[in-house]
Amino acid sequence: MTHAQFPNLLKPLDLGFTTIRNRVLMGSMHTGLEDRASDYDKLAAYFAERARGGVGLIVTGGIAPNMVGWLAPFGGKLSWPWEVSRHRKVTSAVHAEGGKICMQILHAGRYGYHPLSVAPSRIKAPISKFTPRALSSRGVEAQIRAFVRAAEYAKSAGYDGVEVMGSEGYLINQFLCARTNQREDEWGGSAENRMRFPVEIVKRMRAAVGRDFIIIYRLSMLDLVDNAQSWDEIVTLAKKIEAAGASIINTGIGWHEARIPTIVTSVPRGAFTFVTAKLKQEIKLPLVTTNRINMPAVAEDILARGEAHMVSMARPLLADPDWVVKAEQGRVDEINTCIACNQACLDHVFENKRASCLVNPRACHETELVIRPAAVKRKYAVVGAGPAGLAAATTLAERGHEVDLFDAASEIGGQFNMAKIIPGKEEFHETIRYFRKRIETTGVRLHLGTRASAESLGGKGFDSVIVATGITPRAPAIEGADRPNVYSYLDVLLHKKPVGGRVAIVGAGGIGFDVAEYLVHQGHSPSVDQALWLKEWGIDPALNARGGVDGIRPQPEPPARQVFLLQRTPGALGKRLNKTSGWVHRATLKMKQVQMIGGCDYRKIDDEGLHILVDGQPRTLPVDHVILCAGQEPNRGLFDELVAAGITVHKIGGCDIASELDAKRAIDQGTRLAASL
Repeated sequence: MTHAQFPNLLKPLDLGFTTIRNRVLMGSMHTGLEDRASDYDKLAAYFAERARGGVGLIVTGGIAPNMVGWLAPFGGKLSWPWEVSRHRKVTSAVHAEGGKICMQILHAGRYGYHPLSVAPSRIKAPISKFTPRALSSRGVEAQIRAFVRAAEYAKSAGYDGVEVMGSEGYLINQFLCARTNQREDEWGGSAENRMRFPVEIVKRMRAAVGRDFIIIYRLSMLDLVDNAQSWDEIVTLAKKIEAAGASIINTGIGWHEARIPTIVTSVPRGAFTFVTAKLKQEIKLPLVTTNRINMPAVAEDILARGEAHMVSMARPLLADPDWVVKAEQGRVDEINTCIACNQACLDHVFENKRASCLVNPRACHETELVIRPAAVKRKYAVVGAGPAGLAAATTLAERGHEVDLFDAASEIGGQFNMAKIIPGKEEFHETIRYFRKRIETTGVRLHLGTRASAESLGGKGFDSVIVATGITPRAPAIEGADRPNVYSYLDVLLHKKPVGGRVAIVGAGGIGFDVAEYLVHQGHSPSVDQALWLKEWGIDPALNARGGVDGIRPQPEPPARQVFLLQRTPGALGKRLNKTSGWVHRATLKMKQVQMIGGCDYRKIDDEGLHILVDGQPRTLPVDHVILCAGQEPNRGLFDELVAAGITVHKIGGCDIASELDAKRAIDQGTRLAASL
């Protein structure tokens, strides 16, 4: 084991009364397992696997200190003594693996999605349909006592500490900002008064739990909403929290209602560490920086530059629970990198489903999706080296089966090879790198440039064949669709055919949006240029503006070409995009002046351009090229051929269901099938 490559990342952190074994904090992330007592065995297994993987300090998903602080009815809560025992399952499992764990105390305030919600003032949040009740002075005191009581119960449950959630627009953050705190008593008005609430929580909590208990305070260092905190107020609060007895200060970025992305894949890696670095000059407590830190080299560079004492990662440890161990052992190329897609983690949580991970479907399903050695070793052929086929082949080989993987292309990845060139989706390079290494380590025999058939597979001794041949683009019936200036999205993204300065995209699903992003940026991605990204979204890197955004206008780069994005369905485009990232795609294309038109009836394509009807009115778009993104059909030719030949066969991925291009479903399906064979 060597720490030479990442000396700062793997260095212990001495807090005086306890030592954290490295500088990796597993950040708080709601999984859905916190909300039911019956799921705490699963929650314990989930955290234990991360502790076994080497994480220095784990923070749980948010646990409410009382019912009014719930995120949603019957969510995770610790306010009664009989709720302690379920938490002991979690702490015991983590400690058995040599880890440390803190429980996050999160009071939703006006973000609570229930009629009991309370807040400093009676101001409805844009992300909840419920208007909160304004707390009385006695009510404020009751909430402080609830925070302290939750910390005491957490200590009795065996937690090593707690994290006080003071950011992201939740209750404590609502007290701190004039936009949500219009009180005129001792808890409102001046900045000094607005800070009293978190300071009293930390001060009284420290008195209640003693000195040998970690208290992390999650400080909102960049609100990203107007009429929010100034930088001077944030520094003052940090110093007060330090004096009140906190052990560590963690960085919080943005409110949930902010219209600036903070964690999606289009955000540059480590985009907000400059905020933590600036505060580090003001206080002595260990500081944790966060957001879009997904690989050891990124984390090491941040720590080496002195921007923080620790790095926080949540989703990267969903993607790979052995992230730290692999960094310690010099196996970085084996890390299953978080691509920040949000599709199986945050999107699931906001849909009241259990969180998981697109690239690791075992996340939060550790007790159910178990990859066991095969009792009987068999021989399998997998056809198609896209997401589904890669997951199936490597999982089968990991279990000890003999696996041959075929693909007609010259490289693995399938549809990921298109995704990786979309501006803001560069992380898909990492997933392809991961599977390339996994093929090597599991012993899969790879046959690229090889088109499989029933004839070529028959007689080779395969027990069965898994077909993951993907999709074929659907060709809409439009007069003139066979003209040379009409392309499929494959022509543009894979075959790199030249595209003119005026383009119409037919189809506004995920692929249509991706093609539009590709065409308006054309080789210049803000996702790999932090300064450009901050400028495009209107964030003040000097932190002179309140909330980092007050009075700052976004300054996007001009689009590379004029793009029309069209759909048959009336209404706004992009409604079916992912919940937590769809709005970012829509906002980006709006900034790039993409014209989005719904309710289109496609008439014909000729020398004048694309002729459409919109609300019964004819319109001609004078475009150079028309790009078809009008859906897909399953590519089942080989599957049908194998069935006819009497060969045992399974179909997965787009070959099974071709609606959109769902990598989450493909990897999950491939993994689960391989685990069951």
